[in-house]
Amino acid sequence: MFELTKDQVTSFRDDGYVFAQNMVDESTIETAHESFERMFRGEFSTGVLPDEVNWQEGKSDPSLTRQICCGWRGDYDIARTVLRADIGRACATLAGWPGARVFVDNVLWKPAGTRSLGLHQDAAYLPWMNPQEMVSCWIALDDTTANGGTMEVVKGSHKWAVSKPEGEFHGPEDYQKQMRLAAANEGVEDPEVVPIVVKKGSGSFHHGRTWHGSGPNESGNPRRSLVVHCISSETQFVPEHIGIGVGPVYGRYMRRDGNPVMDEAYFPILWTQDGYRTPWVDDYMAAA
Repeated sequence: MFELTKDQVTSFRDDGYVFAQNMVDESTIETAHESFERMFRGEFSTGVLPDEVNWQEGKSDPSLTRQICCGWRGDYDIARTVLRADIGRACATLAGWPGARVFVDNVLWKPAGTRSLGLHQDAAYLPWMNPQEMVSCWIALDDTTANGGTMEVVKGSHKWAVSKPEGEFHGPEDYQKQMRLAAANEGVEDPEVVPIVVKKGSGSFHHGRTWHGSGPNESGNPRRSLVVHCISSETQFVPEHIGIGVGPVYGRYMRRDGNPVMDEAYFPILWTQDGYRTPWVDDYMAAA
């Protein structure tokens, strides 16, 4: 369990990101590595396929970053970290929300030599949510280096307008291109790109508007990470916008009676100021 300091909250609101130390321990890291091996072979301990499986052993381009979205649905050990109350509390505190729920997680593995992930804003993909806001917790599961394909964030870019998602995401030749175009539109001539260089178990939080992504892994070591994307506990669907961005994937969870509520069976609440937490979550975590 951890808690952000007031200085960290202030830094986040000024810069659009903040570093965080020692979020997971060595035992959790070792277990996560084992889960990564299983999941990218197509083996899921819960028996449920995650929402997006963007890389599979023996089938996918080995030069691309391995990615699974909503790994918590497919693996109990991944769920033990993704569904932590303290991560939800930290995200809600940073955003000024009354509580936080999980929207999606990312299981990310960049072996040595893999290509980049294009810089982007998470909020740009969420026009079908109200509010169109997100705070993300990025946890390194290996020691990171600036040339090892670690995540990069652009300082202060959370104050820029939300840009329309454009360009290639997986493996673009110029992974910073869209960010530089957005910076030019904001009148920013020299955007400050900050690599997240931390020891394994540590990481960062970033704002939904903060431009971020990662360059190629030019080191000789893998870069594995787990990202927990949280939204407000009060977030609802915008039905008329389903089908825009990633809506075609997660829009399947919208009720068909016109009620815009987000079902806790699929978007569980991790923490609220009044003490509420989705009741089944702790039992699910214990199944690991």
